[in-house]
Formats: sequence, structure tokens, C-alpha cells
Amino acid sequence: MSSTLGSSSRASAGTMSDGEKLAMLDDLEQSGLGWFWACDAEGQLTYLSGTIAERLDIALSDLLGKPLASVFEPTDRDGRTKSLALMLGAHKAFSGFAVRAAKRPDGAVIRLSGQPFFNGNRFAGFRGTGVDITEQYFRDEETARLARFDSLTGLSNRHRMQHLIDSTLTAFRAAKRNCAVMMLDLDKFKNVNDTLGHAAGDELLKQVADRLKRAIEVDCEIGRLGGDEFQVMIPDMDDRGELGEIAMKIITMLKQPFSLEEGRCVIGCSVGIAVAPHDGVNGDDIVRAADLALYAAKNGGRGQFRFFSCELENEAIFRRRLEENLGAAVRDKQLFLKYEPMVDAHSESVCALEAHICWMHEQRGEIDEEEFASILDGSSQVIEVGTWAIREACVHAASWPGGVRVAVNVPEQLFAHDGFVETVSDALDDADLAPGRLELEISEAVFFGDANVVDRTLARLFKLGVRLTLDEFGSGYSSLAYLRRAPFDAIKIDENLVTEAEARDTKDLGLIRAIVALAGALEMETIANGIETTDLFERLRDCGVKRMEGPIYSDPISHETVETELIGQTWTIAPSSDRLKRARRRTVFRKIQVIHDDHSYEVTLRNLSKTGALIQGLADVPKGTQFVVDLGGGQLAVATVIRTNGDTQGLEFEQSLVDDGAGGLCTRNRVSPYALASAGAPLAALSPGDYKQMAGGQLGQKGSVPQFGYAAPQRTEAA
Repeated sequence: MSSTLGSSSRASAGTMSDGEKLAMLDDLEQSGLGWFWACDAEGQLTYLSGTIAERLDIALSDLLGKPLASVFEPTDRDGRTKSLALMLGAHKAFSGFAVRAAKRPDGAVIRLSGQPFFNGNRFAGFRGTGVDITEQYFRDEETARLARFDSLTGLSNRHRMQHLIDSTLTAFRAAKRNCAVMMLDLDKFKNVNDTLGHAAGDELLKQVADRLKRAIEVDCEIGRLGGDEFQVMIPDMDDRGELGEIAMKIITMLKQPFSLEEGRCVIGCSVGIAVAPHDGVNGDDIVRAADLALYAAKNGGRGQFRFFSCELENEAIFRRRLEENLGAAVRDKQLFLKYEPMVDAHSESVCALEAHICWMHEQRGEIDEEEFASILDGSSQVIEVGTWAIREACVHAASWPGGVRVAVNVPEQLFAHDGFVETVSDALDDADLAPGRLELEISEAVFFGDANVVDRTLARLFKLGVRLTLDEFGSGYSSLAYLRRAPFDAIKIDENLVTEAEARDTKDLGLIRAIVALAGALEMETIANGIETTDLFERLRDCGVKRMEGPIYSDPISHETVETELIGQTWTIAPSSDRLKRARRRTVFRKIQVIHDDHSYEVTLRNLSKTGALIQGLADVPKGTQFVVDLGGGQLAVATVIRTNGDTQGLEFEQSLVDDGAGGLCTRNRVSPYALASAGAPLAALSPGDYKQMAGGQLGQKGSVPQFGYAAPQRTEAA
């Protein structure tokens, strides 16, 4: 019985009329569940469901009779234009091709499948189906985009940047091309999040991304790695002069004030730069090198750039050891204080001295206040060092005239420490110093802690009688709420605002006037630091700033010098722009190689400038002699002897050196490791920057007969 029923059903299905079949197909097309198309042996469309044409928003008459490969083009993601044409030409079945109408590149997305059909043995064309996948396609596109791009800024994310750097360096290694990588870290970004909130921080990151796009005009890829870290890859770039200019443009643009809905803020940026293949031949090496350079830039005082060099890794290790040895430095009395005069803007009398902590290290020598501050930042020894500084400053100030105060910066961790007020009280008692002669400089970061604890500490300090200064005012939110409730005696204007005022920005001058007016209304003084020019001094004085400090008056000086200057009970300093802030430079008194003809010589580099150098150690070198000066790390500079005196020669470079970001100088370009590899050194065996031996071997043969002899050392003044 069942067998009979099955046969009957099959017979019934097989007897459906052609009209019924067409009606069913038409219903299927109208429902959107399936669409159909066909083309002839030449690939021209002979049939297309009207529903597809409607979905594409193109008249059916404009599609029929046209070649299928020209009517549809694959989506960007698939990139299969050639594959579709080849498949049609090869008479092979295909499926799952996502296409758009060539006339509607932003329109609906269709997935095409096709099957060749034959008339006997003769190819007759294709028949196939189509499905609208527009919504699914864009969902997949968004998922793919989120996997490759930062959802906040739209820049490439960490994963995509890593892939781009790896693939680029692999391709460039085969083509012997250069590629630069920059690592960027925002300074004071945490203050924005803490004071204005995370929504403001997100908006700031978007604005930073926009400024980065405007700052870098060469072909590049910019990524956000997360938090406030950014990365830039610049292909075919190894000119360190250009890279330094790009880095400084980034730093300059990012230190300009940002306007957010929650308020105005000022941040900064530090940049580390590495160049492949000089500093590494694969992605991991080059990113690590750029990271080390960034670390050096931040340790150098922030708002700076650094190029990678071989010494940086040793420097990073040494700095970690310094951080670990801070406790012993306090106990062994290796730390000492220098003082920067704080001068009354009108009377020119020194009214206070700000203490800066320095370190006389057994191996390193003197570590100045800027470098020490970067070492101390984040160290577990902050409380111990801060406590020592307050005690030492009180002891020194006790021997000064009664009208001169001492100012000490208080780290956030020390302020929040349970015994802080007792520490201050004990230091005053032990030194027999009047409380009013001690100024404690406190940053607004302390207000991010427990409000009750902060208010209680400030009240106890006020009762103790010490003076309180709000440091770095204007660097963050600068809330009036805590200005009203905190017993501050002075406001120190953030140095970034002072720097902007020097650029003749009327808005920043207006902001400084407003701060002065606010301080006056609250019966507080105003302080500005970092003053270097008389023009800025005069403008700040005209704004009403009460006290000033900076190189225009004096660099930080020793305690002994302070006592000598204060012997007469009064100390006045007239502002002078002749006192330039000394650039921190690496010593140039070192051994280097110079190459002449086919021989290399070891000489002593006595002096170095952008245009020339002074070397010592060779005899009988006439003027006009040309040398190739090997400054190390693949840095070769062609130079001509322009003066000679005994064993000392003055050289003039054929191409000027450029700033290295650390107060020193470097060559624009370096000897390519690819050139060295072709001379016999395997590229993979070259350590980053380790070209000195190879450069000497390639350009100067030790075995040849030297033209110049070595001279006995003579006493020569560096020029």
C-alpha cells in the first residue's frame, strides 16, 4: 500500500505543467528567497530576475545584453574581479561571489553562484542564482573593521599595526628598503581622566588622532595601541633630520591646548624613533628599539624625542638599577639639594629658594634634578626620599636670613602617607625653623584621593603654620571647588601655559591674567617658572605675576653658593636673557675612527658641532685632506681638514649633522646594513646598530700602509 502511494506521489510531481513550474519560480523570485540569472556563451546576460534589478536600483533593460563581468564587480573585501572573469572564460562552476553593481558601488551586495550548461558538447552559457546579503555583508564588514581598527579613534589597532609592520619589513628586507617606526606616549593624560572624567579622556584621544593625521604629511600608517599609546609606521624613510622634524611637529601640535566640553586641558607627548634595518630587521626588533627610545625620551624630561642607539638598552638596565638603589643612596648620603632662586618680579629680591634633589652616584657622577625626578617617579622610595628632602631643606633654610623661605615639592604618595604631617612637624622642630618659612608645593593630583583625608591633612598643615602652594595650576581640571576649601598661599602656573604665553598667544595671556585675578581675589600669590627670555618676563609681570623663577635668573645652584650669596642678608638678581638654559649634551671626548684612502685611524674626538669636529692624535695632516669620520652605529660623515695644528685637526663636514633629540648630534643617514651584507656580513647576524667593525672593514683596510703617523699627545684646548 505504501509502495503504491509513493509511486503515485512521484507521478504527481512529475506531471506538474510548465505553467505551474514557471509560476512557482516566479513566486520564489518575488519572495526574495531566490533570484536567477543566465548568460550566453559570450558571457552576456540573457536573463535576470526583475527583483534583482529593483534591489540594485537599475532598470532591467540597462542590464540585459551586457557582459556579466562588467555588470557586477566583486566587493573590495573579496577582490575577485579577475577570478570572476577567468571563471566565466574557463567554463567552470563558481559560488559565493559577493558582488555589487558596477553602476552602484555603494548599493546592495549580492552573492552570485553559477553553473555552466551545454548544448550537447557545445558550451552554451551559464545559469545561476543570486541572494541579497547586504545586511550580513555590512555586519561582517563591521566585525572585520573592529578586529583591525580602534573603535574610538578609527586608527589601526595594535593587531593590525603589528601585522603591517611585520609584513612591511619582510617585504622591504627583500627589496632592501628602509622603514621608520615611531612610538608615542601622551604626557599627563591620566590627569585628564582623573579630573575631567573618562568621557573627556575619550574625546581627547579622538582629537589627538586628528592632530596626528594633520601633523604627518608623508605616507604613513598611524595606530592606537591602547590607552594613551600610539604608533606610526613611515615606509621608505631613514633620514633622521626629517624624522626629527616630524617628531618635533607632533610634539608641538600635541602640546597646544585642547578644548573639551568638560573644560580646557594641556597635555604633552614623548616620541621614540627606530629605523629598519639599522635598528632591527624584523617587527619585534624594531618595535622594541622604538620602545627603548621612547623610554629614554620620557626619562629625559618628557615632551622630547629620541632615536634608538645601542647605548639605550644598557641605559635602561642601568636606570632600573638606579631605582633599586635609591634607598641606599639616602642612607649613604649620596643625595644632595640644589636650589633655584624664586625672585620678586618688581623688587628683584630673592624671596624663596626651591629645592631640587640631585644624586652624586659613585659610577655615574652627578645626576641632575631633571633626570633624578624621572628616576624617582613611580619608585617605591618616593616617601623615603621626599621625607629626606624636607628635613634637609629645613636644616639649610635655618641658616638663611629670616626673610628667605625654602620651597619643597611634595610627591602625591608622600602627601597621602599617614605620618606626613608629623614628618613636617619633626623636620621643623629638629631644624628650629619657623613654620612660615617652609613652602610645600602640592599638585592638584592629591585631590583625587579621599576628600576627607585630603581636607584633614591640609587643615593640619594650615594649623601647623607652613605655607602651601598649589603646583602646576592649569595642567588639569584646576577646580575652583578645592581652591575655595584649601588654605593655599600661592598658585604656581603650569609651565605649559607659560610656554604658550611666550608664543604670543593672546588667549593664553588672557588665561594667565584670569589666574592672577583669581589668586588676588582669594588672597593668594602667583608664581611662574621656566622663564628664559626678558620678553616673556615683562609680559608675565604686566599680567600681575608676583614671583618668577627660571634660567633668566639662575639655574639651580649648590647650597654653599646660596649661603655665600645670602651673606649680605639680601640677594637681588636682575633678569637677563644672556643666561641661556644649558643644553644637556653627551660628552664628545671619546675615541673614534677616521678613514683616509684605504686606511683607518683611531683618534680622539675633542669637539663636535653640526658643521664640523675637532680631532686629535694624527701628525703631519695637511689642510684639504678628506676623511670619512666614523661616529659609530653606521654613522659615516665625509669631512675636510680646514685647519691643523700639530696633532690636532679641525674638520668641516660635507653634510651638516642633525639633532638627535637628546641634546647631541647625529648623521642624517647611516650605512645601510644591506650594503654591509652585500660586502660579506650576513644581515641576520648584524646586531642593531653594530656596524662599526664592518664599516671599518669595508672602507678602511688595517693592513695597508698608513699615510699619517700617530703623534704623541699634546695639550690642546677644545674649540
